[in-house]
Amino acid sequence: MTTGSEKGQATPERIIAEVSRVVVGKEDIKELLLLALLSGGHVLIEGLPGTAKTTIARTFARVIGGTFKRVQGTPDMLPSDILGFYLYRPDGSSTFMPGPIFANILLTDELNRATPRTQSALLESMQEQQVTIERETHPLPRPFTVVASQIPYGGPGTSPLSEVQVDRFMFRAWSGLPSPEEEDLILRDIDAISEADIGVVTAPEEIVRLQQEVRTVHVADNIRGYILEIVNNLRRHPDLLPGISPRAGIALLKGARARAFLQQRGFVIPDDVKKLLVPALHHRVRINPEAEMENVNPDAIIEEVGARVPVPKSDHA
Repeated sequence: MTTGSEKGQATPERIIAEVSRVVVGKEDIKELLLLALLSGGHVLIEGLPGTAKTTIARTFARVIGGTFKRVQGTPDMLPSDILGFYLYRPDGSSTFMPGPIFANILLTDELNRATPRTQSALLESMQEQQVTIERETHPLPRPFTVVASQIPYGGPGTSPLSEVQVDRFMFRAWSGLPSPEEEDLILRDIDAISEADIGVVTAPEEIVRLQQEVRTVHVADNIRGYILEIVNNLRRHPDLLPGISPRAGIALLKGARARAFLQQRGFVIPDDVKKLLVPALHHRVRINPEAEMENVNPDAIIEEVGARVPVPKSDHA
């Protein structure tokens, strides 16, 4: 059984192919961006400077069409620099001046260089796809996705993202250094890559249609129970602090549903969930102080729990 029309299946492939004209490697990040877009979610990309965090987000945004805006995180940025403001005139009239958040894709570069007050400006938009300014609510365009990059925690001039902020991101991706082969390819084709004329392969209306198709992918009761068991095992893990929210399970379910769609299946299988455990959960788990002193790795805990929880039998096996 498959899901989605032939056109619907071709569009994601074309998106990845066009992004790959500029971005060498980073296949996992490309897939996570696509899964988040199809699920109406947001992506946080973390990594060292110069590892293509901004390039991949900017290229991906341009390829999918619609409106694209970029915000550079700085310590002196204000919430109004992102959301917009009302311009008042001497006669008492006012005009709303929309900020860059009114776009289909908002790239917030180095988000953790902005202050917590400015970071919090994104909370309502990421959850409810709207912003409220001076008691007036303004809907955002559909689709709406935030792609944020950040340098590793503790870097100069950074403010750690709050737990509430981080929890709004569906996936967290790590942008590491390229392999020697990839770096050689970058050096060889640097002029062609820099001057590539990126094409727009879809439109916002098509993305909204694909999002609706993804929602029709079937999630069996035992798959849903599998997700819940993983999340609850993490909540009880002795090396973790409590507080993993229900958004963890929601991210796994929606992401697995989108992955099944990309695999041209009308139903989710356990592998769809297992492939997304680290991207969907890494940024939500918090190591307790004792385990942190022993350099316990959150990915290792997630993978250990994923290996321990029994995998349900697929109804479609």
